Amino acid sequence: MSTSAPFPTAAPPAATLRDSVEQWMRQFQDWLCQQLEATDGGTARFQEDAWQHHGSGGGRSRVLTNGHIIEKGGVNFSAVEGEMSEAAARQLLMPDRRYFATGVSVVQHPRSPQVPISHMNVRYFEAGNGEAWFGGGLDLTPIYVDVAQARWFHQQIAQVCARHDAHYYPRFKAWADEYFFLPHRQETRGIGGIFFDRLVVGKEADAEALFAFVRAVGEVYGNTYTELMRQNAELPFSPEQKQWQLVRRGRYAEFNLAIDRGTRFGLETGGRTESVLMSLPPQAEWHYNLQPEPGSPEAATQQWLRKGVEWASENPISA
Repeated sequence: MSTSAPFPTAAPPAATLRDSVEQWMRQFQDWLCQQLEATDGGTARFQEDAWQHHGSGGGRSRVLTNGHIIEKGGVNFSAVEGEMSEAAARQLLMPDRRYFATGVSVVQHPRSPQVPISHMNVRYFEAGNGEAWFGGGLDLTPIYVDVAQARWFHQQIAQVCARHDAHYYPRFKAWADEYFFLPHRQETRGIGGIFFDRLVVGKEADAEALFAFVRAVGEVYGNTYTELMRQNAELPFSPEQKQWQLVRRGRYAEFNLAIDRGTRFGLETGGRTESVLMSLPPQAEWHYNLQPEPGSPEAATQQWLRKGVEWASENPISA
């Protein structure tokens, strides 16, 4: 695939908002796969698996494995509609059991513990009663926290948010701190980012403004994560650092299986299991009561995994 395709900033012309968003999501998946393949720099390519939903619609699951930088990465698109169970609708706060949902969900698991795990999701929902909303977010899970890179990552996001609404970054950053949190571990999944859900069209803002913001979130993810891949991919690492990566991957899996609402939505609405569980790492480890050595780089990273760090400031407060 060509790597020169521009980012799809404009919403494609379509008869309805639903159609316009779905078309853009397809284009965004194509663009992001191109950027990741080019940055990975090897011969690995995303393999596509097209599927049909049991209700209506379907998706394109794309997974890259054994790349030069990415060990396992997924960029999934879906556009589905149907009727969920009463229990699922109640749990997911859906005002109507009928739904349409489209989105792109991304998780990248690098080979090197020096390259962070990343996640991004942008989505659009319509309930059967006509209510519609956007959601999404992006976050970073470094195996070893680099404070300068964490600050830069958050500053890029903050700048994008500020172009759309001055309140978005502080509001959605705090939301990410709350959402990407493992209560059973009392730690955040990583250094966070932004998270937003149920930005209702006509209440939060009009459809055009919300859709433009979602497109900007997709672009800043692609640009920031590929830059972090380039900066960190060739840094050396030890077997001990690789093992710590496997431990941290285990925490990532705990979050996605026990807490993540997107995983729950996919499974409870009869989504395709392979696509829903694409986010899990290829390998992970769990050790009984493992504690990092005091003063070690692992212990230093562990101290950053908490809510409320003002990463976008010039001097984030340390633990």
